[in-house]
Amino acid sequence: MTFTSHMQAALEEARAAAARGEVPVGAVLLDPAGRVAARAGNRTRELRDPTAHAEILALRAACAAAGSERLPGHVLYVTLEPCAMCAAALAAARVARVVYGAADPKSGGVAHGARVFSHPQAHHAPEVIDGIAAHDCEAILRAFFAARRG
Repeated sequence: MTFTSHMQAALEEARAAAARGEVPVGAVLLDPAGRVAARAGNRTRELRDPTAHAEILALRAACAAAGSERLPGHVLYVTLEPCAMCAAALAAARVARVVYGAADPKSGGVAHGARVFSHPQAHHAPEVIDGIAAHDCEAILRAFFAARRG
């Protein structure tokens, strides 16, 4: 099996989110054939919607395109460890694999905090690959928050 990362595309979405004044998190969702089904960056401020995380927006778009609330065989690339809300949505959608860059010890819901996928009530636990392009994913977040504190 050959592993091809789509984290650079997720980072493009994160940079676009930062340019909009959003927390720079980007996501790219691939269909089972490896084609981009959806891509998104955070839009919580723009949409005045606390659920408008990159992962949720990508899931909504891909589900709409697929005509289904389930996305078996799909792979999500996201620049930051999904929070508990996003992890629960990914499990509900039956996404096959979640690949993330930066760990989130404060608000993560996969390897930290709620650990949604390993919880006994999780309906589905996707494969998880972490640390892909972690340095780049962490750097964009650090720069964004440093500029805010500036």
